[in-house]
Amino acid sequence: MPNHIAKFTFALSTLLFIIICTSTLPTMAQTSAGRPNVLFIAIDDLNDWLGSMGGNPNAKTPNMAALAARGVLFKNAHCQAPLCGPSRASIMTGLRPSTTGIYGMIDDNKIRSDNEVTSEIIFLPEYFKQQGYYTMGIGKLFHRHAPDGLFDESGGRYKGFGPLPEERFVWDGFGGKNYGRTSTDWGAFPAMDSMMPDYQSVQWASERLQREYDEPFFLAVGFLRPHVPLYVPQTWFDLHPTEDIALPSYKADDLEDVPPVAHKINDLPMMPSTEWAIKSGNWDDIIQAYLACVTFVDDQIGRLLKSLANSAHGDNTIIVLWSDHGYRMGEKGTFAKHALWEEATHTPLIFAGPNVPAGKVVDEAVELLSLYPTLLELSSLPSYSRNEGRSLVSLMREEATPNEWYAITTFGRNNHTARTKDFRYIRYEDGGEELYDHTADPLEWYNLATQAQYNQKKEALRQYLPTTNVPWSIHSSYTFQPYFVEQKARSER
Repeated sequence: MPNHIAKFTFALSTLLFIIICTSTLPTMAQTSAGRPNVLFIAIDDLNDWLGSMGGNPNAKTPNMAALAARGVLFKNAHCQAPLCGPSRASIMTGLRPSTTGIYGMIDDNKIRSDNEVTSEIIFLPEYFKQQGYYTMGIGKLFHRHAPDGLFDESGGRYKGFGPLPEERFVWDGFGGKNYGRTSTDWGAFPAMDSMMPDYQSVQWASERLQREYDEPFFLAVGFLRPHVPLYVPQTWFDLHPTEDIALPSYKADDLEDVPPVAHKINDLPMMPSTEWAIKSGNWDDIIQAYLACVTFVDDQIGRLLKSLANSAHGDNTIIVLWSDHGYRMGEKGTFAKHALWEEATHTPLIFAGPNVPAGKVVDEAVELLSLYPTLLELSSLPSYSRNEGRSLVSLMREEATPNEWYAITTFGRNNHTARTKDFRYIRYEDGGEELYDHTADPLEWYNLATQAQYNQKKEALRQYLPTTNVPWSIHSSYTFQPYFVEQKARSER
């Protein structure tokens, strides 16, 4: 081949190569150094009591606040179910509870069993694995830990929510023969942080952050606290003296204007009631214990983030932090999740890392269902067609979107709430309704659903509710409370 032709051919091939590469360059986190890693941080039962969210003035969460400051805080995020099992199954499958029938607890290994909808679903960490990521996980990620063999490397999970003292300190947890027993209790225990499973999980994860990898990694760390029992060492209680505690706002007749089915769902005699906490003088102590647990887990997150920062991966790792649902600390009459009201559905959600805006706060209502598609887009991975959630990247970028943002939470079959920036609408299986205007009533004390001037608003919000409401999955149940036992039995007839 003549030299000038060879040079022309080489130049042409080089130009074509550049064009092809440029046309396929990712628009988000993928850089010339390679695809980003993912640090996936799950927290159990953490409500909005973070300093950065303003949920409680006594909250001491400097590490989560620092993470929010370097990333995007979705201040109005909500779970898909106010219960850990269905909430986590929804996040990991990318599907709504009303689509899968997973309304209650379910064994991690049975999510894909005997269920046409989920039989071939690709779990979130599994999708990353299929895209060439090395996957690792420890702690509570699904309901227990994870389906067998899901991760390339698993640290497992502590068998319960211990360590536990020989006897409970305050609350026995029994509600009667038709109710499950709660592990709710509170007090300073054990003696040292190193005895806590969450501390040990950080040790395991930190060791893996110091390694070198030939491929990007997906590292999931699931923290148990502040799930009950509210036990952490005395050090963390000392940071929250009871004389400084600010109690949540409470209205004794708050539930007089809600439908009967709401009372059935809120029938939780195994949990401490707010009236009992007031009369017994325990409310301050319960709040102190919860705050102590939150500050403890914040410290463990700080240790984890420090390990990441001190590793070779700090500049190329997307971080997402979330909790599976909120938790009522006396609001609406009890200390529990188990409801479609604000404090039970509201949860932290923070993204940080490469090409994620810093110091941004988003007030639009969003769902945890968005975790899956958002991580895929941030990682420049192909979208997964089965995802029912919307990616949040456009909100991070402040791009115009054609539709209003909203969040749907489901508790049992055909019980839903739609949360927008300013309103919460609840509709139960029997047609009972609640409506709250958050611009005037952020505590949800005054149900507006029966007022005719809000009929148009109710109708608009009703359009967001799922139209698919499949029967309970055969492997999902919730025997903790009679209403859900009865509802599942009805759906099986």
